[in-house]
Amino acid sequence: MRPTGKLHLGHLAGALGNWSALQDDYDCFYFVADWHALTSDYADTSAVVANAYDNAADWIAAGIDPERSTIFIQSLVPEHAELFLLLSMPIPVPWLERVPTYKEQQEALKEKDLSTFGFLGYPLLQTSDVTMYDARFVPVGDDQVAHLELAREVVRRFNNFFGDVLVEPQPLLSRISRLPGLDGGKKMSKSIGNTIHLSDDADTVKRKVMSMYTDPKRVRADIPGTVEGNPVFLYHDAFNPDAAEVDDLKTRYRAGKVGDVEVKTKLAKALNARLDPIRARRADLLEDPSTVRDILMEGSRKARGIAEETMERVRTAVKLKY
Repeated sequence: MRPTGKLHLGHLAGALGNWSALQDDYDCFYFVADWHALTSDYADTSAVVANAYDNAADWIAAGIDPERSTIFIQSLVPEHAELFLLLSMPIPVPWLERVPTYKEQQEALKEKDLSTFGFLGYPLLQTSDVTMYDARFVPVGDDQVAHLELAREVVRRFNNFFGDVLVEPQPLLSRISRLPGLDGGKKMSKSIGNTIHLSDDADTVKRKVMSMYTDPKRVRADIPGTVEGNPVFLYHDAFNPDAAEVDDLKTRYRAGKVGDVEVKTKLAKALNARLDPIRARRADLLEDPSTVRDILMEGSRKARGIAEETMERVRTAVKLKY
């Protein structure tokens, strides 16, 4: 995950909840992708380190257990850059240019110059990140499937030249890959500000929920409303564990027998119930700033030990052993 700002509910629904569950069945590696942050934010890197620590605190508070998973910083394992370089040698440039998000992100971030090698090549860096640890499975949302398919193609081409040296990863799709923004936009975005942060206090969460976009055609509570695609109900589905309550709200909303205020109030209550333990754990972690740092340093040492073994194997395959 790129440390480009505070984490929000979209991260919790699309990644962190899934990551936490995967710890029960897999040996997991989760890292703060600080180099990836530079692909779009290279003009101002002043907040990257602070964001890295802040994001890691949210991960741990949300259930990523450093006793069961390896949590580390990408740039503290320089072997990622070496493998990225070696992977880039046999890969045709058009493979990178055809990745759907390449043009989409350039269009979405017009205010930034993304006509850079770093931005073009970041799917290759992602491939390095994944293959460094012989990952068999990678948790992704539907917006990352194209990147993982490219990674699989890169591995096949690299192995074709140098032998069966890298593992071809498979996707593990998240149940909820993305949440719409509070304004009804396609997804939560830090740059737009249509987010609820994991660190927002209870009053802020309620205020933001009460301002959420709903059914624009529903000007009175007695008018039947649309549930499908309604951001408030998408959030209920993602975060309200009381399925009976959600079903009742949907039935009454469709019939024009419940107002937006009640629906939103119950959503705010459910969200705060979900976020309360995360906020408490986060506060405990941040009482001593060295706690999160120590976890990241230890995880990075462990990750680097594995990465060194992988690169020994890769250098041998490429015949760059001196």
